[in-house]
Amino acid sequence: MLAALCALLVGVSGALGAGARVRANGAGVKVLTFAYRSHAGSERRAYLVLPAWYDERRHPAIPLVISPHGRGVDGAYNLRFWGGLPARGSFAVISPDGQGRRLPLYSWGYGGQIDDLARMPALARTAFPWLTLDPHRIYALGDSMGGQEVLLLAARRDLRLAGVAAFDAATDMAARYHAFFVTPGEHALPALARAEIGGTPTQLPDAYRVRSPIYAVRAIARSGIPLQLWWSFRDRVVTDQRRESGRFYRRLRAAAPGAPIQEVVGYWQHAHEMHPTTQLPAALACFGLIAPTGLRVPAYTQPGGSAGPIEEFPPERKKPSAAFSRSFCGRTAPG
Repeated sequence: MLAALCALLVGVSGALGAGARVRANGAGVKVLTFAYRSHAGSERRAYLVLPAWYDERRHPAIPLVISPHGRGVDGAYNLRFWGGLPARGSFAVISPDGQGRRLPLYSWGYGGQIDDLARMPALARTAFPWLTLDPHRIYALGDSMGGQEVLLLAARRDLRLAGVAAFDAATDMAARYHAFFVTPGEHALPALARAEIGGTPTQLPDAYRVRSPIYAVRAIARSGIPLQLWWSFRDRVVTDQRRESGRFYRRLRAAAPGAPIQEVVGYWQHAHEMHPTTQLPAALACFGLIAPTGLRVPAYTQPGGSAGPIEEFPPERKKPSAAFSRSFCGRTAPG
């Protein structure tokens, strides 16, 4: 599939080119590839997933999800987390390869990368002039580094998003840098972070701050964008999630007590819940992107009532799954 995604590009204005359309795993979707010029001037690729029926002849306005990838992988890899969900809900997903300040796959919330993400709807329309996007239904969903970047995207004033979901996100880049040293399998990451950011948190505190959603809490609160925060007690990658997503949620709730925010806390491994066979459908249903019919979620409690955060039970409790309901979404569900 990746070979097909990297087909020869045909030049168009704005975006650099459009690739051949491809069927993806018989899941009722197709992938269109185009090149774009990143903030750094480098040529990068983006992958646009559409329902298989959507083309030049039949192209009603549809929602778009911007989905940046996690660290160390590219946009094509990120597509595996979406499966056939765009066909199930009749929406589009765009997943760019991205570009950091220095590193292509370790952008870690660099401002130029966030600029490029904000340009994705316009770049896709330039590459495929027949593509019709609903300007009132543009969303951003990402996991890990992608979660970090969709939160920073929510802080921008020039792109009004209809909803954001951040899964297993890093929210404090300086804290992540220090955690790399004591996290198994991540001992090479401090050097990559220094290369990408330009130094250590001690040397360049402001450079780390601007990549950290925790310092954009007030801007995100002011945006009023419906926001889902998903994090796990058993994350072995972002191992200090109480300090990362948990602290971010508490600060956001303190800054805007009535904001449309929902927190979902569980016991999955890193990135496991952002998958078409686990909990990504629930996140999409909360935004009205797919129908909730037949949807089930892990057993949970909601101590704060129908508008309160979700606390899932650990799997060893062996509680039966629950039917998805609107209360699962808290205040993030469409009115």
